[in-house]
Amino acid sequence: MNPEDTAQAPIHSLENCLAVVDSLLREIIRHGGFALAPAIHPVTGDPAGAEPAEYVLEFTGEDAGLLLERNGALLDALEHVVLKAARVDEEHLGRIVFDCEDWRTLRTEELKLTAQIAAERVLETGDPFALSPMSPRERRIIHMALKNRPGLRTMSEGGGAERRVVILPAGPSMGNPGR
Repeated sequence: MNPEDTAQAPIHSLENCLAVVDSLLREIIRHGGFALAPAIHPVTGDPAGAEPAEYVLEFTGEDAGLLLERNGALLDALEHVVLKAARVDEEHLGRIVFDCEDWRTLRTEELKLTAQIAAERVLETGDPFALSPMSPRERRIIHMALKNRPGLRTMSEGGGAERRVVILPAGPSMGNPGR
């Protein structure tokens, strides 16, 4: 399958999306000379993400470590580029996730713990607490982790790569405090 032929219109079936993503990804890996082997698996058990994916595209191989450097920046970039280049329909974007060495699961648990520690600090001091800049996926994990926490609210502030979650004491609602 030629990737140029598949990138003309959004693909509507999740199974077709997976086939196109797999084909495109294998071409990128081959042309890039990476020592990586992708494998698509259905998600089983209790997913750790805020919006559980249905399929995980897991990478193994000698170059797996490259995907995880700088907080998984290459893994995130590869996921973004491949899903966009494959013209995956908007409704399927969150249903397919790329992972390597369970990095996403471990990162999700780390973010949830960070959210709880920061929340305790806000409750103790009454002062807002701004977390480090994060990707939209990571910000969503923080928002969801604290969504039902009494006495707190969260909001995102900043723009682009500097967008971050701020945890605040609950108070008069201004706009949409959860985003």
